[in-house]
Formats: sequence, structure tokens, C-alpha cells
Amino acid sequence: MKFAVVFYSTYGHIYEMVKKASEGAKAAGAEVDILKVPETLSPEVIDALGATDAQKAFADLVGAEVDKLPEYDGFIFAFPTRFGNMPAQFKTFLDATGQLWFTGALVGKPFGIITSSATQHSGQESTILTSLVPFIHHGMIYVGLPQTEPLLADITRVGGGSYYGASTISGGDGSRLPDDGEKELAFKLGERVAGVAGKLS
Repeated sequence: MKFAVVFYSTYGHIYEMVKKASEGAKAAGAEVDILKVPETLSPEVIDALGATDAQKAFADLVGAEVDKLPEYDGFIFAFPTRFGNMPAQFKTFLDATGQLWFTGALVGKPFGIITSSATQHSGQESTILTSLVPFIHHGMIYVGLPQTEPLLADITRVGGGSYYGASTISGGDGSRLPDDGEKELAFKLGERVAGVAGKLS
């Protein structure tokens, strides 16, 4: 079973999460590729954002290619939130999948979503929910996290994660990295989606 973790990350928080999600998918028996969505901002803008050093961590990863998506049995899609929605970089990538939609190439393939935001109330859930639309148009099968995950009911912690998917909080200045709980939920989501993909394939 082939599984893809397709991500876009500016400051590296999402990249840390997808590494854990890929471990979860491997634990479910998947052969996993981590694929990055192309950056649309210029190097000058990335540098002005202070993200140049962070992006070096995943600069050498294979770029995601639209035409190769049908080769995979399941997916984790991961990206930060931008005003409660997916970022333009990821939307640009998805906008190029029209031919896959026309031929039904992704119909029936399961997927989960990982996101991040600056604070706990910066739109993680709305980002995931609004991002479902193009994937549903493709006829894909959405997989979230069940209430049986103890961390989702833990009201003593400040952290990401919901029934809709895994997530992390970066802090207003980006200094907060994913904690163990958030990474555990990313692992569980990868494992869960890959498990569904294995059954379907």
C-alpha cells in the first residue's frame, strides 16, 4: 500500500507534524512518501518572513506532482491556517488537479488533514472544515480522529487536535514547536488513515 503525506510549511511546524504522521502510516503497514507542495513566494519574501532557515530542513524533499497522486492509496494533507482557510500555496496545487477530478482518479481514496495556527483559537477547525470542499469534489473519503483518543478530552492542556484532524499551535512569533501530545495525535491520524487505506485497497 502506497501512502503520501503532502504538505506545505512556512516555518517548519507542519513539517514536524507530518514526520510523525508518516511514522503512524508506516506503523499501519504503508510505504510512505513525504511530498512538499511548491512554494509560490519568492526567496526574497521568504527571507523577509524570517522563514529561510526553517525551510532548509525540508528543501531537499521531493516535490508533490499532481499527475502522480493517483499512484497512492491514501493521503495526509497538511498545511498551516491562513485566516481560517488553507494557504494559497496549497490551493494553487489543488487547482491544478482538474484533470484528476474529470477522470475520477482520486475517487474513494481516504485522507486526513493536519494544520497549525498561531494560537488555540486562530481557526484550526475552520481551516480543516473549509478545506474538505475540494477533496469531497474529488470523491475522496475524509477520516478524522475519534473521541476514543484520550488527548482530545484532556482539558488540562493547551494544544492542538480535534475530531477533525491533528493540529499544532505555533505561538504568535512561531517559537512554539509541536509538543508531544500534538505529535501523538499526528501519529494516530497517520496510522488511522493508512489503516483505512489498507482496508480499501
